[in-house]
Amino acid sequence: MPSTTLRRALARGAGRPPWSADVWRDTRFTAAGIPMALPVWMAFTQSKLFVPVVLLLLACLRPLTAVQRGRLRTLRGVEVPLLLRPADAPSGLLLRLRTGVNWRQVGYHLLVGPVLAIGAVALLYAWGAGLVMATVYGWAWLMPHSSPVRTEWLTLNIPVTFGGVALLAVLPGATALLAWLEERTARRLLGPGLAETLERRVEEIAESRAGVVDAADAERRRIERDLHDGAQQRLTSLAMNLGLARRTLKDVPPEAMQVIIDAHEEAQAAIDELRDLVRGLHPAVLEDRGLDAALSGIAARAPLPVRLDVDLAERIAPTVEAVAYFTVSEALANVAKHARASRVDLSVRAVGGRLRLVIRDDGVGGADPSRGTGLTGLRKRTASVDGTLSVLSPLGGPTTITVELPCAL
Repeated sequence: MPSTTLRRALARGAGRPPWSADVWRDTRFTAAGIPMALPVWMAFTQSKLFVPVVLLLLACLRPLTAVQRGRLRTLRGVEVPLLLRPADAPSGLLLRLRTGVNWRQVGYHLLVGPVLAIGAVALLYAWGAGLVMATVYGWAWLMPHSSPVRTEWLTLNIPVTFGGVALLAVLPGATALLAWLEERTARRLLGPGLAETLERRVEEIAESRAGVVDAADAERRRIERDLHDGAQQRLTSLAMNLGLARRTLKDVPPEAMQVIIDAHEEAQAAIDELRDLVRGLHPAVLEDRGLDAALSGIAARAPLPVRLDVDLAERIAPTVEAVAYFTVSEALANVAKHARASRVDLSVRAVGGRLRLVIRDDGVGGADPSRGTGLTGLRKRTASVDGTLSVLSPLGGPTTITVELPCAL
């Protein structure tokens, strides 16, 4: 059973008159593939030309494919995507032949294209024969009366004319079928297959996700700078003025002094909360001094002893640094809240282009990522930069959280 696309193509071809613009466009499209097949035909008919033609074909895969893609785009209105992006395409002949996608091009140019070109030659011959047969009655009357050709043709003109008309009626459908076959095979063999399309789509999604992560990190940095340089400075100035008023104004009523004292304490509390908020958005020490110093600050502020062991030869990507910082911060908060641990060991290493974080506590264990949002949030955070997180937490402890992140995005 023909596919829906094929049935539509045949219906369009059969329902159009022979002089339809679409029919002639499809005819031109199929006929334009004939010159590309001439060298291959010569190679198959003359054995001494076979090896040179095949070698030339292998060396000129890209130009030949570009010509065929241009024919499809110009005469058929079909854009066949590239098999490989220019940055991913191998440069040498041997390297190109080692890629499986190029063997589809070889199959098209060496076998499929010439076979379809034979169909195009037969189609052009049928168009010519149909036109001659349909007009044979007029050609016979142009012959001299004494010509035996006129006598023979006049006896055959009616069946030949009807045969030519019938052939012209069938040819639009045949033209549409051959054009459809060429388009379909070109898409399959000259364009990317399902695996290449999915691989390219995954790469595009990974690139777009990395861009979103970088944009979110840049936005956090901007908000941190605005809060640090704007609201925090204003609150600090307000607290200083209230503190000055608290120390210098001695002759105000006790009620007014109490209001000044309360306002001064509230301003100081607001500064502390804003400082914690800014640190939660993006700590300035992380950007200024790197991950080692930022993790040292987390360990110093933790409510339980943290033994920190960091070995980083160089700075890693800023976005990865931010993910590592917040992952460690949230992990230590979870330990302090749920693990009932007395200490934590934190190890940070960069090995083989991957940043490895190991957080181990001596708590009661039993941590289950499926039963809480803390570890689930950590896993989502690490996955945002193609990282992984694993948890080993038997009942009775200890609990070990291992995080691996790419050093560069």
